[in-house]
Amino acid sequence: MTLATQVLAVNDDLPIRTDLPVHSGKVRSVYWLTADDSARLIREKEYPVAADTPLAIMVISDRISAFDCIWHGENGLDGVPGKGAALNAISNHWFSLFKQQGLADSHILDIPHPLVWIVQKARPVKIEAIARQYITGSMWRAYSKGEREFCGITLPEGLKKDQKLPEILITPSTKGVLTGLAGVPEADDVNISRADIERHSHAFGFTKPDDINLYETLLKQGFVVISDALAALDQIFVDTKFEFGYVSAADGTEKLIYMDEVGTPDSSRIWDGASWRSGNIVEQSKEGFRQWLLNHFPDADILLNKDRMPERAALAHDNALPTNVMMDISRTYLGIAEKVIGRKITLSANPKAEIIQVLDTQYGLIAK
Repeated sequence: MTLATQVLAVNDDLPIRTDLPVHSGKVRSVYWLTADDSARLIREKEYPVAADTPLAIMVISDRISAFDCIWHGENGLDGVPGKGAALNAISNHWFSLFKQQGLADSHILDIPHPLVWIVQKARPVKIEAIARQYITGSMWRAYSKGEREFCGITLPEGLKKDQKLPEILITPSTKGVLTGLAGVPEADDVNISRADIERHSHAFGFTKPDDINLYETLLKQGFVVISDALAALDQIFVDTKFEFGYVSAADGTEKLIYMDEVGTPDSSRIWDGASWRSGNIVEQSKEGFRQWLLNHFPDADILLNKDRMPERAALAHDNALPTNVMMDISRTYLGIAEKVIGRKITLSANPKAEIIQVLDTQYGLIAK
């Protein structure tokens, strides 16, 4: 067994029965099940959703993305060993904790394999729901250049890099390109204010204006739950991105849920507490990899300047990263995941074969 065989790099070619094209994102691929298979599984597995709810198989890969590019390593290492299992395990843990504490449900109905979720169809809110507890990253870069207003929030003078903010800040951005909305730039991932969302609540996907308050409440509550749990492990929850959507419950009523992933090293910054107190930042998240890329390549502007995307894509395509860098990322992801869930994560020897077997024998979803 080699490192490369432990990695699930290509996750959009599984023989899962579906009538629709596979949707493949930077890390996850989504297979929408046929109406017959969805109805059968809801009936057989007694999932708590309406009988006609569309279901999907969501398969996470071990690919590593940064600066909107997929990166690869030497010797055919096209992903990071254990990364997908770590991300899923962390999200599963937080989603379960949210539900236990009465916050809201998630889109996950079943977990057939460490790299697989069975999810219900959700109508997404078109907002990257970002919450920050420390000033760092892009916010610090802008603040250090004199900017004081972020997403309609004015920050005080005199803040220092990496210090804790007076309160948790919600600094949302657009998810996807929205057109024709006054005051909202027609671009993906641009900052928006609470006033922008209120003015265009329906266009952002909210059923009713009051749900803006609910999304902010769920965002802050979820942030605090994760922050408190990480603090007990002497880890600092710095900032994060949540996503929300609407689903129909078994009785047909609509409800707002958490979706995508939560509290992972991909969607959050997590710092080691002891190191931060001594004046050092030790990243327990993908931010450490981003910083390595910025330091490794001579022209960091290629990675930071969206106008240079063709050069950036070529950089990612043409450069196989050292194996030790890929394994450092693996240790970061598995290390924080094992801290969070309290047990060791065992890596699959052949993840693709395992996934196909379980979806065939236990769920009857493999096309013959």
